[in-house]
Amino acid sequence: MSQCLGLRGATTADANTSDGIVDATEELLREMVAANGIDENDVAAVFFTTTADLNAEFPAVAARVRLGWEQTALMTSQEVPVPDATSSVIRALLLVNTDKSKEELVHVYLKGAKQLRSRGST
Repeated sequence: MSQCLGLRGATTADANTSDGIVDATEELLREMVAANGIDENDVAAVFFTTTADLNAEFPAVAARVRLGWEQTALMTSQEVPVPDATSSVIRALLLVNTDKSKEELVHVYLKGAKQLRSRGST
C-alpha cells in the first residue's frame, strides 16, 4: 500500500556561497534518492531549512536546477537560531509516496551533520 512518508536528511555547506550551498544540497538530495530508490514522481514536496549563517542562496535551487525537479513543490525557511547549535547546516524533509514502511526508509546525514541524528536533533 502506497503512503506518504517523511524522509529526513541534513548536511553542512563548506561556505556561505551560492556554489557552497547548492553543491552541498545537491549531494544530499542525490544520496537521499539513491539510498531510498526514489525519483521525482515519488516526491510530493521538499522542505529545506538552513541555519542563519547560510544566506547566499536557496537550497531549493539544487533540486530545481541541478536535479531538474520542475514539478515538485519546494520551500525553504530558516532554522530557529538555537545557541551553540551546529552551524552551516542544510536540512531537507522530502514527503515521499512509497510502498516502504517507516522503518525501511534511509535517512541521510552527511559531513558535519552526521552527529545531529545521533544526538536526537532534527
